[in-house]
Amino acid sequence: MKHFMFYSKEDILSLTKIRRFETRIGERIKHLPVTNDWMEALQQSAAKYVLLGIPEDIGVKANYGIGGTDTAWLPFLSCFLNNQSNDFLNGENILLLGHFDFGDIKYLIENNADNPDELIEAYRHAVNSIDEAVENMIKVITALKKIPIIIGGGQNNAYPIIKGTAKGLHKADVIPLAQINCINLDAHVDFSATEGRHNGNGFHYAEEDGYLGKYCIIGVHENTISQNVLLEIHNNPFIDYITYEEIFIHGRKNFMQSVAHATGFTEDTYTGIELDLNCIEQVLSSGMLPAGISVLQARQYVTFTAQDSKPAYLHISEGAVQLVDGKKNDTTGILISYLVSDFVKELSQD
Repeated sequence: MKHFMFYSKEDILSLTKIRRFETRIGERIKHLPVTNDWMEALQQSAAKYVLLGIPEDIGVKANYGIGGTDTAWLPFLSCFLNNQSNDFLNGENILLLGHFDFGDIKYLIENNADNPDELIEAYRHAVNSIDEAVENMIKVITALKKIPIIIGGGQNNAYPIIKGTAKGLHKADVIPLAQINCINLDAHVDFSATEGRHNGNGFHYAEEDGYLGKYCIIGVHENTISQNVLLEIHNNPFIDYITYEEIFIHGRKNFMQSVAHATGFTEDTYTGIELDLNCIEQVLSSGMLPAGISVLQARQYVTFTAQDSKPAYLHISEGAVQLVDGKKNDTTGILISYLVSDFVKELSQD
């Protein structure tokens, strides 16, 4: 598949620090054998979860954002593969597939655009190509009734992930209609105008195309919602939201009550679990804000939604280890590792 790099056992072990008397996740996690038919090999795998990365920041830049969301994947992977394999999580039910590489597209755009307007237009056009590649991959994974765990990258990828998951589950006769629900822990609703693809409108495109059924956003900051979007989601009975201010300023609901509300709202069918890291305090992301939820609450969110919904996928987006403006935070990869572990541990209890 173009733009995708499949991982071998050697690739995985190159990131795994082997130590006597210990076993790491990287020594137990599954991978595809070298073959010309990766789809058949994936079907033969007994792994329930398929882990893959989309390290890109094209969707962020297409929305006038600060690049750097392409830097979280490898630090996350290095951390995750070096976690201890034990009775809590041994890694044997996870297949590490690989990651997308859209570096050639990015290079072409940034070396040929003549002005800022042309640059934005080129980025948005490129997101369409990313959409197609991601959708096709996710459709294959979910059609085999496996659960993809996707590490971004920008939240523009929510659109092809929703679309691919809906098509895949429908192809597998798991759902009667190619449509799924979604819960999003996010400081933004990401329901901006369909003006060309970027990281601020993935859910709007998914809804307009009929692949997104019910959509619930938890923790959105009231200062980030435009009046036009506010009116649109108020008039849509299939969209619900609970603001950060409702939870933490006015105390109308506590955090876990809000998460439980979201799982109740979306409980009628399979649900995508989205987490935009810009909602967490002190986490480096493309849209950092001065107020946010705690790391503990993010972990509780992932655990509870895995337990109390029918999870179709987990998508963790917008995180960065280094932004193009020079800001750095080396702990982002560690945080994502915790979140992925929490998700798999909770589902593995079933």
